[in-house]
Amino acid sequence: MRVRVVKIGNSQGVRIPKPILEQTGIIEDVELEVEKNQIIIRPISNPRPGWDNAFRTMAQNGHDTLIDGNDNISNSWDEEEWQW
Repeated sequence: MRVRVVKIGNSQGVRIPKPILEQTGIIEDVELEVEKNQIIIRPISNPRPGWDNAFRTMAQNGHDTLIDGNDNISNSWDEEEWQW
């Protein structure tokens, strides 16, 4: 598909047709890279989708506390081997 480079303020850009955006999954922000004289535009992937909501739900349910319930997490190695 051929598109025209247009002036946008002091920069230039291209308009990406909606079908291409839908096909690539691009919604908002993208990763932009130059490789071998080509411009590569990629959607930014979220490596942990849904984690924000999961952690928020855990906090609301009180499930975000330490398992051992002890604020002192040092062990014998900290006391005997480590040099402070």
